[in-house]
Amino acid sequence: MSQTPEKFHALAKDALADQQLRSNFRGAMDYLRDKRKTAFNDANEEKQIRDLAETIRQRCLSKLPELLEQLEFNCYRNGIQVHWAETPERANAIIASIAGEHNAKRIIKGKSMVSEEIEMNHEMAKLGIECLESDMGEYIVQLDGDKPSHIIMPAIHKNKQEVSDTFAANLDGFTPTTDVDSLIQTGRTRLRQKFFEADIGLSGVNFAVAETGTLCLVENEGNGRMSTTVPNVHIAITGIEKVVEYLADVPPLYSALTRSATGQAITTYFNMISSPRKPGEKDGPQEVHLILLDNGRSQAYQDEELRKTLQCIRCGACMNHCPVYTKIGGHAYGTVYPGPIGKIVSPHLLGIEKTKDLITASSLCGACGEVCPVRIPIPEMLLRLRKEAKNKADKGKEELKGQNSAHSVLEAAAMKGFALAATNPSLYHTGTYMASKLKSLIPNKLGAWTQCRTSPQPAGKTLHQIMAERSKAKVKKS
Repeated sequence: MSQTPEKFHALAKDALADQQLRSNFRGAMDYLRDKRKTAFNDANEEKQIRDLAETIRQRCLSKLPELLEQLEFNCYRNGIQVHWAETPERANAIIASIAGEHNAKRIIKGKSMVSEEIEMNHEMAKLGIECLESDMGEYIVQLDGDKPSHIIMPAIHKNKQEVSDTFAANLDGFTPTTDVDSLIQTGRTRLRQKFFEADIGLSGVNFAVAETGTLCLVENEGNGRMSTTVPNVHIAITGIEKVVEYLADVPPLYSALTRSATGQAITTYFNMISSPRKPGEKDGPQEVHLILLDNGRSQAYQDEELRKTLQCIRCGACMNHCPVYTKIGGHAYGTVYPGPIGKIVSPHLLGIEKTKDLITASSLCGACGEVCPVRIPIPEMLLRLRKEAKNKADKGKEELKGQNSAHSVLEAAAMKGFALAATNPSLYHTGTYMASKLKSLIPNKLGAWTQCRTSPQPAGKTLHQIMAERSKAKVKKS
């Protein structure tokens, strides 16, 4: 079955029936939760870090247009070429143009969710350009012809036996093993030469510093450093929201990111790229390009409430604590960004019409909001998007793509009828009285409601009847 958000319910049902998948996620999520809990073992420190990270992100977003211009200016001054892409199609066209200028046929990639967002691998393949993932999780997923199921751990849905099976099916000369170190070494050995054969290296960007024109990359494996220094051309692609104002803004956000994502105080590598290779330097690309992608982000930015969506630093903590994601995994969502953050990001990227089932796939327990390092109020955002899915935009406000697509005439009529009854005491009392008398006629199956719930059974007597009887009994006793 193809993985699209319109097929969420069917995909979720299949995922729930996959006991191995559920076991894999259960173990992985428990591990990541424990790691985060250990990293934030001081509640006061955690509060301070999250308060500071939230303040920084909100300040930077409040100045986003000016900071983007400042970033562009300082990047150009440093020798980095900046490109603007409003849509995925435009971003892919820019990459294809750069590849064409260098007659490039091979691109090696560090971790980049935005490249997944624009379906870069697929689009470049149409032009005869090979894109190879060098992040180990992304590499495993690519061998399977699959997509990532988590934004920082793409192959988290697989256990070591399944990874061994993937290698055995795709790598010549591989000897099956479940030793994790051996599996990692196998991947590294196969990828090593590819860095030198690649014409272009591509990466994402965790933080783009407007003050200095610096691109910051957070990683643990070293593939980001290899893909941005070995090939002669480096392309960095990121969403417009990743810009920060000052270099001093990065350390607090970095700390909040690594602790929330993997429970680390600091990652193995932190790369800062401010220019192409300079005269006398022995490594680094001769050209650096930065692509700034919009793809619905400016739509979210225009609304002060929805703008909070753009605070995300892509740590994945909300997924690791979400009771829905931990049961069904990332593929069931059918989107690049799954889990709670995906539910509030994807409507801006794809439109509400395609993602209307995702915004209702939440218990609203609040766990995602409680662990978000930049305090995005995800439950409140979901409620807002549910409202937008059912109603037309208020006068003077720009419509979200696909707004009002979940509107139901029957549901609207039912709610109007309930409102009428709830504001008319005699009508309400008559209705509850009749419900109690006719309760035996209520069917056991009431559509989707009774898929995981018992059919509602009205009480034999209304509250008013019970209280009236108690009052009469007291009068008799007295």
